[in-house]
Amino acid sequence: MASKYQKLQNKHVLIIGGTSGIGFAVAEGSLASGARVTISSSSQSRVDAAVEKLKAGFPNSTSAGHVCDLSKPTVEADIEALFAKVGAVDHIVYTAGDRLATVSIPDITYEKILAAGQVRFVAPMLLAKVASRYLSPGPSSSITLTTGAVSQKPMPDWSVVAAYAAGLHGLTRNLALDLKPVRVNLVSPGFVDTALWDSHDEKDREKILQSVVEKVPTGRVAQPEDVAEAFLFLMKDANATGTVVDSNSGSLLV
Repeated sequence: MASKYQKLQNKHVLIIGGTSGIGFAVAEGSLASGARVTISSSSQSRVDAAVEKLKAGFPNSTSAGHVCDLSKPTVEADIEALFAKVGAVDHIVYTAGDRLATVSIPDITYEKILAAGQVRFVAPMLLAKVASRYLSPGPSSSITLTTGAVSQKPMPDWSVVAAYAAGLHGLTRNLALDLKPVRVNLVSPGFVDTALWDSHDEKDREKILQSVVEKVPTGRVAQPEDVAEAFLFLMKDANATGTVVDSNSGSLLV
């Protein structure tokens, strides 16, 4: 009877953006659930380091990694090349991102608008196109994309990012119809303590973390393993498609 709850056992999970942060936590959670994991990132050194860490933490599991740079105009061909190496998959998790393109209205340019959407919007759409040929057919398979709380709660200077983040809601719902019966869902995290914030000096970073603690109802800063649970849930629930799961410390309430 217990086997019906072990829905990731022996499944193949591909995590694009899986070398750090939330993506790496999803990789760990998937391995802990009995899945076979493949991770992808734009850096060979990060892929190698992450795979080594996963193998050390889960020595009896299977994990692998491949490079795929999503920032280039050749992104569709690069995704095709990735799947040629990876082969058939049961679930795809997309957590890849780049530096957040926060910019004030007077500083917005055509080039900045296009650059901001390359990894966070264009690449996921092309991923869905290519992945449809490699996913096992049926509702037991899924694609889970990632947006952010700014898609629901505006912040100054985030107009460019918010436009793409909100667009992922519509993309997810439409892909759920276009790719059916494969399921497509979306996770919307709030502030999470990941390497994305390492570009700030330590003093500024601590100030940001403290401001989050003081503001959000949970009174704590989310860790990658917290948000990873949302992705694991959406992979397991064969009844969930075209939906968004929020994991934002209650930030939309304040």
